[in-house]
Amino acid sequence: MSRRRVVIPSEEELERRNTVGIQAEHISNVQATDFPRHYPGEDNSWNINKFRNGFRVQFHKNDPLEASFSLIGIHAAVANAFRRIMIADIPTLAIETVFIENNTSVIQDEVLSHRLGLIPFKGGREGLHSFLKWYKRKPNTATDNLGVSDDHFDYNTVLLRLQVKCTHNEDAAEGERDPRKLYHHAHVYARDIEFVPVGRQARYFSGADAIVPVNPDILIAKMRPEQEIDLSMHMYKGVGSDHAKFSPVATASYRLLPAIKIVEPILGVDAEKFAKCFPKGVIGLRKVTRQEAAKQGSGYEGHEGELKAVVEDPMKDTVSRECLRHDEFNKKVKLGRKMDHFIFSVESTGQWESDAIFLESVAHLKAKCKTFEQQVINMVR
Repeated sequence: MSRRRVVIPSEEELERRNTVGIQAEHISNVQATDFPRHYPGEDNSWNINKFRNGFRVQFHKNDPLEASFSLIGIHAAVANAFRRIMIADIPTLAIETVFIENNTSVIQDEVLSHRLGLIPFKGGREGLHSFLKWYKRKPNTATDNLGVSDDHFDYNTVLLRLQVKCTHNEDAAEGERDPRKLYHHAHVYARDIEFVPVGRQARYFSGADAIVPVNPDILIAKMRPEQEIDLSMHMYKGVGSDHAKFSPVATASYRLLPAIKIVEPILGVDAEKFAKCFPKGVIGLRKVTRQEAAKQGSGYEGHEGELKAVVEDPMKDTVSRECLRHDEFNKKVKLGRKMDHFIFSVESTGQWESDAIFLESVAHLKAKCKTFEQQVINMVR
């Protein structure tokens, strides 16, 4: 009885499989092959311990409104799941209903309502994420025709008001041409929106935790004397899959880590030219050391003290392929992208902190997996 021989690929072969090849006119090796029976004699079945040892999260930037981090050792499907959850599944609070009492500005009612809905708001974390619940409208035939219902409570609806009227500024200097100085409320900004706490909302949204626009300088409308805007608004919880205004991110994207491998020495003037083919900081210039020049087969023999090109920070590269346009570099460098290294960029709209958005997406994915698991169990039963 013969035993099945187990093949262990070399580190060089594993690196080749894990790198998308980038050539002057095309890309290669774009499909993952780390699954069972693709390579004879290799066991590529998924293993939890192997995943734990290989998976890493590295934060490069972590500001309240912007974060950059790497997910290393993960499949593209999972990385994309995080991205889609961050965009479409994490709830936020946004203006959903606008009740216009008076609008004599030049902006039509529907356009004004749309602009108001897109203004991002922030408030106390406990109130936004724990106290406020989902709003579910209950049919009420007596009031449906009026556009109102009796299912608004302090735990599912936030009330806002906007009451501004443009008037002349009696203190304006003679000959003044700037309408913002000639008139009061010539420009209507997000800061003019007033939060009206109802019931227990005052406990969760007061002082520094009050519900206010993330950016008070967002321009809503321009008015002239005797024009007026008088309206009230209802804010509800929602998700980005229903409307983009509920998305907690301005952008949530990722890119693969660029891989730059110098296979033959690039020296002197060529090294300086090679560095200019990449964004600043990607390629560095170093002098060839005595040890390198003395090592046989290094390619640096007899070039002690000359400048050589080295890879400094591939993360700054945009993979423009500029270096492949020059014949002198074609066979000296290999470009690629790491298949399992995803560099995320997340910009928060302000209601969630940027890193908390990613952590919340992990919790959402876990909950989805639990639901799917239960559905499979129910199906088998």
